[in-house]
This record gives sequence, structure tokens and C-alpha cells, in this order.
Amino acid sequence: MLRVAVVGSGPSGVYTAQALLNQSLVPEVRVHVLDRLPTPYGLVRYGVAPDHEKIKSLQNSLRAVLEDERVTFVGHVQIGGADGVPPARLAELYHAVVYCVGAAADRPLAVPGEELPGSCSATRFVSWYSAHPDSAPDDFALRARSAVVIGVGNVAVDVARILARGADELRATDVPRAALGALAGSRVREVHIVGRRGPSQARFTTKELRELGALPGARILVDPAELARDPAYAAPDGLPLPAVVRRNLEVLRGWAVRGEPAPSGAVYEAHDPSGVPYGPSEAVYGASGAAHGASGAVSDGGRRIRLRFFLRPVELLERGGRVAGVRFARTVPDGAGGVQDTGTYEDIEAQLVLRAVGYRGVELPGLPFDPVRGTVPHAAGRVLRDGVPSPGEYVAGWIKRGPTGVIGSNRSCAKETVASLIEDAPLLARRPAADDPLAVLRAWGQRPVEWDCWLSIERAEEALGRSLGRGPVKIPDWPGLLAAARGEER
Repeated sequence: MLRVAVVGSGPSGVYTAQALLNQSLVPEVRVHVLDRLPTPYGLVRYGVAPDHEKIKSLQNSLRAVLEDERVTFVGHVQIGGADGVPPARLAELYHAVVYCVGAAADRPLAVPGEELPGSCSATRFVSWYSAHPDSAPDDFALRARSAVVIGVGNVAVDVARILARGADELRATDVPRAALGALAGSRVREVHIVGRRGPSQARFTTKELRELGALPGARILVDPAELARDPAYAAPDGLPLPAVVRRNLEVLRGWAVRGEPAPSGAVYEAHDPSGVPYGPSEAVYGASGAAHGASGAVSDGGRRIRLRFFLRPVELLERGGRVAGVRFARTVPDGAGGVQDTGTYEDIEAQLVLRAVGYRGVELPGLPFDPVRGTVPHAAGRVLRDGVPSPGEYVAGWIKRGPTGVIGSNRSCAKETVASLIEDAPLLARRPAADDPLAVLRAWGQRPVEWDCWLSIERAEEALGRSLGRGPVKIPDWPGLLAAARGEER
């Protein structure tokens, strides 16, 4: 029998377990799917927007794998770190270990003012409305009039949509009650989604983009002049564009035709009349706190979502100790696939700034790590130590290939890794492995939450929802989850 540990119960981890079950060369395989959290499904539970019910239903197919008799879900187990099991010791318990730990860190903007209150990562915002137990309570400055989301990928579209969607529409979802209450009291009326490059280089999918236009009570505004700066937009029929890019441009073209141009914020030259460059902290905010010429809050009671392009963030502006806006450098295509600054700047008022510019893998102590790529060095999924494959150690998912692709991309990634593992199986089977790894983990101070305990959490969330007149509502904190896992009432 081949005993394999898969670290991570998100899509990449579960698809790895599924690929191990589906292969036929090694007939007897037992898989333990380990996770730091007491809940399974990873980003499907804690990263998919609550109003994306079709994507969230992917949990059903993941569940089928985890309920297979050859698979054991083992939550609330820490691998690595001061309180965790080092990878070297974990390797003593299994013939092979596959690390599917994702990319947990977000990329910073690396601009002045990024640490101001009111500025945070979209990852943190998503964790808050998804009830991730590591997320600290926060109102995310929802008393703000205007929000800026920096980035033009699906995460940026998700957070903008949640900000613009009414709380009543989210009541039927599993949004935790504190977040739902905060969203119900939100004063945000203007949401700007801003990218430094053009629409043809945006990373959102057409489905996500179109969902913005379907929001009741929200108006989508796109400036035709900004779209026209993109060579692909200006002559779409003459360029061999990917299908998704062509569809995105058509959606944006429709919005630009029927909407009004997005009003510019404060725009000025890079140098003042004396020829002295403006300093990085010279905001153009008056006593009222609004940028001169910047668009203000919507007065008609609705919400507006403005898609902006060719604007690169250079500074977050401050007033009263909090973020008050973002200064952008206007860019244009450089003819080589990138952009260059034009020497002019624009300020957009915002009391809430969310950055959604990508993720990075985080080093797991005890595993080799490439800090430049943010991944574990590997060859077809085999972990490389000093350039040589390390027997019994494998990676799959974002920690293997970087934060690219959609959920389905993890299937082929997992299959490649499992093919390498099965090829190595004759040697791996000669390695020692524990007869009862869970007993050893408990002896080492871990307190595993197994599948029946997860089912208790599910029942507790259903009961919480019933008490609120809703469907299942997520428990958002560690004490609540662990109490529910033990069958305790709070």
C-alpha cells in the first residue's frame, strides 16, 4: 500500500488526490488530505465570491473525492512554522508528500502611502466577506463615498461587484452576518477599477466582466478615449486577438457607446511652471478633502462602476491620517507590449483603496523556495533540492507553477505531478511509513479535525442560517469553528 499525504484541500490538492485514485498502476493507495484550516475546499470556500453560486457548487465534486473511502480529510494540522510539523518529520509518516499550498501572499504596489488606513489588499477584503477565520473584523471604510480597486483581473471585478451589489441581494448567500451588516450600511457609491495598461491586456474573463453590467442599480461607465489608446481596440479586426480579448473589447465598446465618458480627476503636468518637479507627497486636495476636479459621490442614490485604463498608481494620498485618494501617472502603449508614462498625473478621490495586482507564493520552512518566482523549484512536480529531485517530495498548484490559470488549470497540473509520483512508486514503496499517521500527529501536538467534525461544522452553519432566516451562514472565527467541530453550541 502506498501512503500519500497531500498538503492543502483546495482544488489543486483535491485534484491531486483524485488523480491518485484514478491511476491504475498502483492499485492500493491511501491519501490523507491535510489542511491548516478545520474546513476543506480552500479558495473555493474562502476565495470565490458568495454570489458566484455556480462556481461555489464545485464544492460538490471536491466533496465526492474527499468522501472516497481511500481518502481521509485531516483539517487543523499545521505544517511548517513554529507550531507546525516540519516537512522532514512529515516525510517520516508517508511514502510521499505532495504540497498544494497555493500562493497566500498578495503583491504590494510598492508606492508611498500604501500602508495608510483605508488601504489594503483585495485578498484581505475577500477573506473578510468570505468568513476566513484568519480575517480580523474590519468595516473596510465602507462609510467611504468612493473606492478604488487597482488591478484589472477577476479578483478586482469580484470585489468591485460586491461593493456595488446591494446587501439584500447577498442575503441569500453564505456571507457572514457581520460582513452583511457592514455592506448593508455601506455608503460607497463610486467604484473605480483601474489598470496601468489597456483593455486588451486586462486579465478578467468575459463572464466576470458582463456580470458587472447585470448589477441592478449600478451603472457602468467607460471612457471611449481611454479605450481608443489601445491599438487592439482601435483596429480589432486586423489583429489576431485571443477570443476572450475580442469578447472583452466588444463588451467595453458597448458600454462606452451608451455611457458617458468617465470624468477625469485632477490632471496636471509633471512639472510646475517653474520647471521644478512635483514632490511625491504634494497632494492637490483642498480643505474639503476632495481632489480638485475629481469625481465625487453619486447623488442619485445609485452606484457607478468606472473602468479606467492606462493609469499607473504612484502614490496613495493622505488626509486626516487616512487614505484620501490615489495619484496615477497617465500611461500610453510603448509599442513593445508595455506602457510608458506621459508626464501627466491624475488624482482620484477614494477613502477605500483595494489592491488586486496578483498573488505570490510564501516560503514553507523546510522546503526549498525560489523567492523570485515565488514557487518551489521542481521538475515535473518533483521537488528539487540543490537541483536534484528529493525522493518523496512533490508540488502541485500555484506553489508549483505560480498564480496562473483558472480553477480547472489545476487538473492538468495535478495529473503531471501524480504521473511523476507513480513513476517513482517502486522506490517510494520501499521507504518507511507510519501505520497510523494521525496517531503520530496527535502525539506531536496536533489536534486533527476529521471529516465527521467538518460535517458538524456544516450542521452548525445550517443552524446559524436558520436562526437568521437565511440559508447556511459561515462561521467566521477560529473558536466558533472548533467549537462546532466538537459539536458544542455557542
